[in-house]
Amino acid sequence: MGRTGPTVRFSGLLATCTAAVLAAGALVATAPAASAADVDVARNGGFEAGLDGWSCSAASGAAVSTPVRSGTAALKATPAGNDNARCSQSVTVKPNSRYTLSAWVQGSHVYLGATGTGTTDVSTWTQSPGAWKQLTTSFTTGPSTTSVSVYTHGWYGTPAHYVDDLTLVGPGGDPVVVPAVPAGLRTTALTSSSVALSWNAVSGATGYNVYRGGTKVASATGPAATVTGLTPSTAYTFQVTATNAAGESAKSAGLVATTTAGGGGGGGKLPARALVGYLHSSFANGSGYTRMADVPDSWDVINLAFGEPTTVTSGDIRFSLCPVTECPNVESEADFKAAIKAKQAAGKKVLISIGGQNGQVQLASTAARDAFVTSVSKIIDTYGLDGLDIDFEGHSLSLNTGDTDFRAPTSPVIVNLISAVKTLKAKYGSDFILTMAPETFFVQLGYQFYGSGPWGGQDPRAGAYLPVIHALRDDLTLLHVQDYNSGPIMGLDNQYHSMGGADFHIAMTDMLLAGFPVAGNTSRVFPGLRPDQVAIGLPASTNAGNGHTSPAEVNKALNCLIKKTDCGSYQTHGTWTDLRGLMTWSINWDRFNNWEFSRNFNSYFGR
Repeated sequence: MGRTGPTVRFSGLLATCTAAVLAAGALVATAPAASAADVDVARNGGFEAGLDGWSCSAASGAAVSTPVRSGTAALKATPAGNDNARCSQSVTVKPNSRYTLSAWVQGSHVYLGATGTGTTDVSTWTQSPGAWKQLTTSFTTGPSTTSVSVYTHGWYGTPAHYVDDLTLVGPGGDPVVVPAVPAGLRTTALTSSSVALSWNAVSGATGYNVYRGGTKVASATGPAATVTGLTPSTAYTFQVTATNAAGESAKSAGLVATTTAGGGGGGGKLPARALVGYLHSSFANGSGYTRMADVPDSWDVINLAFGEPTTVTSGDIRFSLCPVTECPNVESEADFKAAIKAKQAAGKKVLISIGGQNGQVQLASTAARDAFVTSVSKIIDTYGLDGLDIDFEGHSLSLNTGDTDFRAPTSPVIVNLISAVKTLKAKYGSDFILTMAPETFFVQLGYQFYGSGPWGGQDPRAGAYLPVIHALRDDLTLLHVQDYNSGPIMGLDNQYHSMGGADFHIAMTDMLLAGFPVAGNTSRVFPGLRPDQVAIGLPASTNAGNGHTSPAEVNKALNCLIKKTDCGSYQTHGTWTDLRGLMTWSINWDRFNNWEFSRNFNSYFGR
């Protein structure tokens, strides 16, 4: 979020990864001959047994008797709306082995690919209306890869397509067996309405189910999950199972956990559904200046944009109202302070947001850390604010080489920021509101990449917010990641998701709530946050940032996350009924756009 309008930070790391995915889609006319030891490890690739072994999005797939290329059946899949008619299968493979994926297809746009290879995922496509055509691609599995997902899909708005005789030829994988019962079930955090759990990873497991009182209440891809919607001061019994393609293990030994009596976790006395917006208080940014007194009552949290440092490494943060030369209608400081008090009297929260597009902040020294605490405290006290929003962007946060564990960071800019915020929280007490607005590059990208990586060479900023969020999760009121100005990001379904529609917000938000292994390391799982700690960040209009989402698509995302309807092809790992709400950049841009964003929020939640 910044002064000068839309900015895309599609970093070199993500661009390189995406380019590799696209480059891998080259069509291979003929497959190399399989060696004598190679076998077809795909199951029911001719669809003679219907969809047995296959998982198809929504109701898009069915086995049909005509047309077929061979045998008596083929797959017919029909894209509809935001569903591209994807059908996939998990296949057991051997590490460090070469596989050739092939299928005969018919349709205007048909894709064939594989994900989870452990090296470079591959895909290819063709147009073959009215005729069968063979698609073929190949890949080598990674050193620890034991299963891959093969898939086909069509394209949005195109007619039905057909697939037959799909094969994956290579060394036969070892038989999949039901995983062992998980051990070490334990609590990692308790609140009045949630219990965070973790357990020991199970070899061969691809997922886990969590049970409360014998009823399944959550699923996870890694050995951690948070169960929400609980009653204060109540004892619950939890068990966990491990799953893979062969089935589900028996339940673990029961663990009794009792929720706390109070809210905890930096709740900050926000309404159950909160609307958060940034107010251009120190600049206009083309949207026009909006006086504090003119901010509608729809906004529950108002973030003053921005407090900025005197220099990048000083830690000395300053804030002042927009100059009259830029904002002719700016109010006096006295009127500004009075309007803040009036908002607070009406139950609204007003915070100082530090950073933004231009405000690079690097607390590389303890002196900068202490200056940050002193200067931010002065701003809060001067204007009588309710707390702090951290909107560090650009090169503010990065991880030093060798800093590979988000649970125990060593990089000074990370360690000093955590220390500074904890000092502020301790100074102002339990009512202090703490929010964060990182970009997807600094959070969800951490599912694939963390820092410079175990061998170096990656962008050291990848996932760099994760240690900050994790260390401050008990103090955090609200995390609203910017689901815009972003390149494609891989979700927990191991598929890339692109901004601008409901699917992106569903996948990105589900990651925050379900948790995920950082850089694919299942021994280092970022635990999910409570739903009441999470809001979805969106631009208020097409002028505000790349990735604007229409109100209809925003509502689909809310329906999926809160009600588990309108989910499209992505399957969430829970029903997040306590999701806090929405954040937007910005109040000014929403006013510029005739209040479309806030009016839609009010309509959806009946306010």
